[in-house]
Amino acid sequence: MDDDAKKTALRMIPYGIYVMTAEHGGEVAAATVNWVTQTAFAPPLLVVGVKADSGAYAIAKTAGHFALNMLGKGQQGLAFGFFKPATRDGNSVSGEPFHTGSSGAPILDNAIASVECRIVEIVERGDHHIMVGEVIDANVAKAPEGRADEAILEMKELGDKVFYGG
Repeated sequence: MDDDAKKTALRMIPYGIYVMTAEHGGEVAAATVNWVTQTAFAPPLLVVGVKADSGAYAIAKTAGHFALNMLGKGQQGLAFGFFKPATRDGNSVSGEPFHTGSSGAPILDNAIASVECRIVEIVERGDHHIMVGEVIDANVAKAPEGRADEAILEMKELGDKVFYGG
């Protein structure tokens, strides 16, 4: 296989940018993620790829739930803030205020929307594991103008040197 061709082809897949959060026993995790898609309408299911050796993965797996916080256009700083392990200080995580959602997962106050998911399955393959979550609650903090999918921050908006995949 041509490694450069593989990398280029895989980088052609568009990605939205999200912050996955979870809480268990007072410990909060938050990580920027982008391998996300909805997989079913009834029940509403989504999948998220999470680095298998990350704190976010460990805490979400133990908690049995997570929140997916949607980032909007112009929220690049928020995305970059969760590229490294998160730290909690009261009701803020890595400097971002949050409130507790109905599942117990942290909801970032500055996210444009969020969904809370109960983990129904984990596929453990490769360096990122796939968490299948059933959507049990949703919140829209800022209603989008026009198409909802155009409101989301996209990977390409993080800069010419930021890629994932390949």
